[in-house]
Amino acid sequence: MSIPSSSTSESPIAAVLEQPYRTGFHFQPPQNWMNDPNGQMWYNGVYHFFYQHNPFGPLFDIRMHWGHSVSYDLINWIHLDPAFAPTEPFDINGCWSGSATILPGNKPIMLYTGRDTQERQVQNLAVPKDLSDPYLKEWVKDAGNPVINLPEGIQSDDFRDPTTAWIEEDGKWRLLVGSKRDRTGIAFLYHSDDLVNWVKYDTPLHQAPETGIWECPDYFPVWVDSTMGVDTSVVNPSKEVKHVLKVSLIDRFHDYYMIGKYSPEEEHYVPENDDLTQISGLRLDYGRFYASKSFFDPVKIRRITMAWVHETDSDADFIARGWAGVQSFPRSLWLDKNQKQLLQWPIEEIETLYGNQVSFQNKKLEGLREIEGSFQNKKREGLHEIEGITASQADVKISFKFDNLEEAEELDPSLVDPKLICAKYHATKQGKFGPFGLLALASNDLTEQTAIYFRIFKKNGRYVVVMCSDQSQSSKKEKEESDKTFYGAFLDIDPQQDEISLRTLIDHSIVESFGGGGKSCITSRVYPSLAIGKDAKLFAFNYGTKSVMISEMNAWSVKSAQMSIEESNV
Repeated sequence: MSIPSSSTSESPIAAVLEQPYRTGFHFQPPQNWMNDPNGQMWYNGVYHFFYQHNPFGPLFDIRMHWGHSVSYDLINWIHLDPAFAPTEPFDINGCWSGSATILPGNKPIMLYTGRDTQERQVQNLAVPKDLSDPYLKEWVKDAGNPVINLPEGIQSDDFRDPTTAWIEEDGKWRLLVGSKRDRTGIAFLYHSDDLVNWVKYDTPLHQAPETGIWECPDYFPVWVDSTMGVDTSVVNPSKEVKHVLKVSLIDRFHDYYMIGKYSPEEEHYVPENDDLTQISGLRLDYGRFYASKSFFDPVKIRRITMAWVHETDSDADFIARGWAGVQSFPRSLWLDKNQKQLLQWPIEEIETLYGNQVSFQNKKLEGLREIEGSFQNKKREGLHEIEGITASQADVKISFKFDNLEEAEELDPSLVDPKLICAKYHATKQGKFGPFGLLALASNDLTEQTAIYFRIFKKNGRYVVVMCSDQSQSSKKEKEESDKTFYGAFLDIDPQQDEISLRTLIDHSIVESFGGGGKSCITSRVYPSLAIGKDAKLFAFNYGTKSVMISEMNAWSVKSAQMSIEESNV
């Protein structure tokens, strides 16, 4: 089915197309505030995306609605009227985050958090009004709401964001709701025969001290030996699965996850990496990426996740633009062959937007001599400009290989936080093997740039690869609100055996980077003032004293997706 054309020049979409920070192929509503993704699903040929939305303005509002858009390919989107509004006693103070579940017989339902007349967070049920409507534009809230009330001993605003429900061999449905007691984060487990009457188990599925409220929990199975996705309600799987429990920790504003084994007989989850309070805790993304929600796509047998990429400038900027909030590009995810972490990769549909391509192989970036004096005068020698594509809207894949790694620097053993390593060894601090990588959204004079780069160190007789994103020069705007963050992650590869690969999606004000085939991901939200549109440039670089070889580089211009408004809504 064809996508409707965009609305007239007076439409909200047309009014913002020329704004420099408006993205071309990342999801955004036409205007106003957006945050958490909710209720993604595929139903009868259509992908549905719901999200937390203030339809009345570009600032956060406690009376939250559910925005709603649909797509046939997860790339081009049709924007609809909000699906839920806070209208009933059980959600009058906001329709908050939740999840979709597809029941046997191909019937979708939504479970979501409402804040009731007494400011309590409760869990509610809604169903489509007309299953024959391909866009499922209207939803009916269950007359018996709330279907899950606030548990005894839990604060009124510490109980939210139900997961997709799943069914076990006993025929009972289960779901999780995020919560906390004092500083202990909790995933409460509930069961039901009919999805209306829910009973809480005596013990949570899992909990962890000193983690605060567990927001937007996500719980799903993954194959141990396949990149394909698994339906959340897999019963008697044909091969071994493990289970992922992801939680969003608002105190840190990051998404952490655990991989483990679930026993439905004992209703018990045993994670293999229960270290959410530690720096080594696994994260889906080490940058601006929060409140992620995944769903099973039965068309291409894959699990897809998206997350809210929040702004880093001020409320005044939101008001001036008329909008705030971007969604990460949809990612497929699966279990790495080492079974210790997830891998993430942009969905293949991005290739439908490809324009010009440039490629080269075996390009040597010579090491710079050790610098005396101004690095600014020297660093151009370590650059190779990637020309022939639209640098402000691109998909770039690049791989590096090396010789003589035994000369790598020793890493200070006291440095265990990769973010602090990246801050100390920033993009213009010369080392031996590194920094090397990409300069995205760079101005011609390099005073503005977002650097995504690697460094190789030795530590305890082994090589350590650190992946960084340096936002300290992303914008020349002199604002207190400007985000000058250094992001960092360890990359679990052996550079003696494997090349170091980087894939980066660049889209005007968002830079998503995938290191080592998706082992470590970093998303940056930036606001360049010089490197805008045709003035943005892209470079491969090496500022280390040792040379690196670009074994292969492929880059594409990425065309803008179609973002249109359903005709009856214009």
